[in-house]
Amino acid sequence: MLDTLDEDWSVGLAVVAHPDDMEYGAAAAVARWTDQGKTIVYCLVTKGEAGIAGMAPEVVGPLRMAEQHASCDVVGVTDVRFLDHPDGLVEESPALRRDLAAVIRDVQPEVILSINHRDSWGGPSWNHVDHRAVGRALLDAARDAGNEWIFPDAGPAWDGVRFVAFGGSPQSTHAVDVTNTIDRGIASLECHRTYLDALADPTDPESFLRGNAEAAAGDTPFDLAATFEIVFV
Repeated sequence: MLDTLDEDWSVGLAVVAHPDDMEYGAAAAVARWTDQGKTIVYCLVTKGEAGIAGMAPEVVGPLRMAEQHASCDVVGVTDVRFLDHPDGLVEESPALRRDLAAVIRDVQPEVILSINHRDSWGGPSWNHVDHRAVGRALLDAARDAGNEWIFPDAGPAWDGVRFVAFGGSPQSTHAVDVTNTIDRGIASLECHRTYLDALADPTDPESFLRGNAEAAAGDTPFDLAATFEIVFV
């Protein structure tokens, strides 16, 4: 039985590699939290510029940034930031840790959100290199942010992060009720239309997200759920 994720916090920071990452399930939870009056800031490590075959990165980057802004509007997020690391080539490096620590220190979140950083999504699948690199660097950056002697040029230290929650992890520990916000989660993914239409095996946001939320709810008291792996830093 999954535990219910604590909601006694006010400020959250979502950090993912690409536009659309949060929208594959976690955005429905974000909509729930913004409805509660919480402030959620999004930080995208890349612009997703290498994500569409046959379209030049200089064309794709601005398109996907615009789609991310539209997607965030749907779930009540108004502060969206891009770090401009290279899509597909993100490295788990001190440079990335420094950039993430700077954002954490600026936003001062109690909770950090992301998506699955494990090697796979379960079974024989292999997770994207950027997801793995961002997730691991993020855990280190959350700790770095609280140490005044690490990256002193990245702003005053902030040690108020309580935990990092990774959505869709095969090692999920907690669940969030998204029964009343799944429609906005679906609409947020629909905003990434350029990306979705370019997929070799197109995803139908309605059936994909609702089906996943129904399956996730099987181990919860909720009708529809989003699941997260909680890591304390």
